[in-house]
Amino acid sequence: MARAATTTDAFNAVAEESRRDILTMLSGGEAAVSDIVEQLRIPQPQVSRHLGVLRTVDLVRCRTVGRHHIYRVNAEALRPLHDWVRTFEAQWNERLDRLDDVLAEMQQ
Repeated sequence: MARAATTTDAFNAVAEESRRDILTMLSGGEAAVSDIVEQLRIPQPQVSRHLGVLRTVDLVRCRTVGRHHIYRVNAEALRPLHDWVRTFEAQWNERLDRLDDVLAEMQQ
């Protein structure tokens, strides 16, 4: 079965680690391409390609200030990812509760 293109949806877009790193960086606020390059130490052409993918699936938005492109996260577009991950929350909480019980027993 052929792999889906990274530009088809948010899930495929965030499958690449560098794009997740860019989203994490932008979660702190807006940043210019040069800021992303400097902080993440990724070559500018790669950053631009990754931002292009993220823009295509609407995970980031861009505004222009002079010659600079300023990017920010589009939080609403992250909703499908959030909702999917949230389906595992009860399972994680149950396992952490069991771990707490085991640790409490070990301390006694």
